[in-house]
Amino acid sequence: MAFIRVTSPHTHAVSRTSAVMQTVLLATLPGIAVMVAYFGVGVLTNLLLASVFCVAFEAAFLKLRQRPLAFYLGDFSALVTAFLLALALPPYSPWWLLATGSFFAIVVAKQLYGGLGYNPFNPAMVGYIVLLISFPLEMSRWPAAVSTLADGQSLPSIGATLQQVFFGNLIDGYSGATPLDVVKQNSSQLLETVYQQAPTFQHGTVVGAGWEWVNLAFLAGGVFLLYKKVFTWHAPVAMLAALGVSAALFYDGGSSASGGSPLFHWFSGATMLGAFFIVTDPVSSAVSNRGRLVYGALIGILIFVIRHWGNYPDAVAFSVLLLNFAAPFIDYYTKPVTYGHGKRGGNKE
Repeated sequence: MAFIRVTSPHTHAVSRTSAVMQTVLLATLPGIAVMVAYFGVGVLTNLLLASVFCVAFEAAFLKLRQRPLAFYLGDFSALVTAFLLALALPPYSPWWLLATGSFFAIVVAKQLYGGLGYNPFNPAMVGYIVLLISFPLEMSRWPAAVSTLADGQSLPSIGATLQQVFFGNLIDGYSGATPLDVVKQNSSQLLETVYQQAPTFQHGTVVGAGWEWVNLAFLAGGVFLLYKKVFTWHAPVAMLAALGVSAALFYDGGSSASGGSPLFHWFSGATMLGAFFIVTDPVSSAVSNRGRLVYGALIGILIFVIRHWGNYPDAVAFSVLLLNFAAPFIDYYTKPVTYGHGKRGGNKE
């Protein structure tokens, strides 16, 4: 299977799926490096275990479907799903959490629909949502950034990390609320007071310790993908613009009811990972450029709505899956005019 990029009614260029997927994996490296620097080696154990589980589930199901393993595993789509799922989960997640998420991402959301190209929903986000709803405690155990730890304290070593992943209960002393959690739970203090008192905000410039740099790193990876023409700018730019406008409209300067400024929403949580690595999924998103603008903008609005008025601090996964439902509807009303025909489908005279 190949992705085809249409540049006019007359010409096209074909990129092998494996090459595109490898480029996407390469683009995640800056974000991974920054996450490891701030949150420790638990990021790497997430990536390793998710990769093993996703590839294993993909191979097992392909075997059941009597499909050639080398051909389908060689497209690297299972690894991309594994990376996106692993990066969305808290570092130091237990092995069974990664196994469960990988199963739902690969088997339920992808293979049961026929494999790559037939899945109506983003597989990684399906796995993430199943875990978030089923295991809220484990999904809320994000470690505190290393810069916020007390003097003499450090993130778990490799040995302690392996013990946490396979036996659990060691990470509690290192966990801390994310910037989105802190703002979401605030009901009485001005945001300026929250920024001054919450440890996570005392070590950051715009958002909080680590998160602004993580998002900047994924933004850099996204710009690289745009440069390589893996996708067009329409969906990510529309998503970020809609999120920023929504935040600006409801930002009152920083009262206790404020949901945060546009900069806060752009550079916290999984915003940039979502904009450039999830919203741009060519299978489950809208297909025309105009459709991608609508698709991305609606995701950006939904992210703000859920963050500000909903029960979940970060809303990228829910927003993406809801718009995956709507993508065929968006495509129907935004499909480009057939070459050589008028707006109503008639031949041009």
